[in-house]
Amino acid sequence: MNEPRSIMDKCFLVLKGLCMGAANKVPGVSGGIVAFVGGFYEEFIYSLQRINLKAFKLLANGRLRSFYRYVNGTFLTLLIFGMLVSYFSVSKLLDYFLAKKELFVWSAFFGMILGSIYYIGKDFEHWNKRTIPAGLIGLLVGVSISFLSPATENDNLWFVFLCGMISVSGMTLPGLSGSFILILLGNYVLLLVDSVNALYDTFSEVFRGDFSFVSNETRLNTLTILAVFTAGSATGLVSLSHLLSFVLKRYKHLTTITILGFITGSLGVVWPWKKTIYKTAENGAIQVDTNGKAVILNYERYLPDFTTSETWWAFICVGIGIGILLVLDWYGKKRSSTP
Repeated sequence: MNEPRSIMDKCFLVLKGLCMGAANKVPGVSGGIVAFVGGFYEEFIYSLQRINLKAFKLLANGRLRSFYRYVNGTFLTLLIFGMLVSYFSVSKLLDYFLAKKELFVWSAFFGMILGSIYYIGKDFEHWNKRTIPAGLIGLLVGVSISFLSPATENDNLWFVFLCGMISVSGMTLPGLSGSFILILLGNYVLLLVDSVNALYDTFSEVFRGDFSFVSNETRLNTLTILAVFTAGSATGLVSLSHLLSFVLKRYKHLTTITILGFITGSLGVVWPWKKTIYKTAENGAIQVDTNGKAVILNYERYLPDFTTSETWWAFICVGIGIGILLVLDWYGKKRSSTP
């Protein structure tokens, strides 16, 4: 796990971090899927598991080099760096395309999930009376989550911390979308759009020598919410990794098939042909929350219209999504076969 890495491997790690960060931002897509298909899921989980009491002792004793090696520092640093860059670059690009070309974005991610189902299932040879029920349970849970209705926004700091712990599951559990969970909890816009944009704006202002944000009560409140959310995410990430490493070591086949079922069930979340249903008042006006944002009730899914060119472009995007996974598969095989 601590083998020397080539420059190319390091670049790919940053790229994978970019992909994980972007995937975590999109409702219905799991950053864990990127890790799973990218061939670094287990290393990711086991590296996070190393953030434990022994690691903190090494840090407290000033043994920084030993701490860095113990937690697989190069791997985690490059991966997390890629995720952070993604939140301020790739994710903003995704926000733009989701607003302008939503159908094509959902189609590409739908294709990526189809590709990930193929990737995980093609080499699985442990179908038996234990794994099949586990896969069906994962499928049912995934489908059930897909059709839950979202709650309203809540900026209570304890609830925000809990949101952080829960939403980070998308990074450690392939198929479980952390951003979609935030939609269900009602805090997606607050935590992954407003808060991230507030931090970006603050950095931009500080870089220009403008410190006016210190007197902006709304901005400071949003940054506080982001800090609490980040603390909750870090807590959830480390605690979940310890649980998952235990499960992966003892029940690897059951875990794999459950993940496969869960990912398959999550296809309903990213079905490209859907429209948002907003909560309306008796007079037909769309209801908004305390922050003036439209309240989402659910999504109405429909079948594609094959008479339009947009539908065929969407299918091309599905093919591109599948192709991305096939390229990752090819790279993983090439890397593992290289001495």
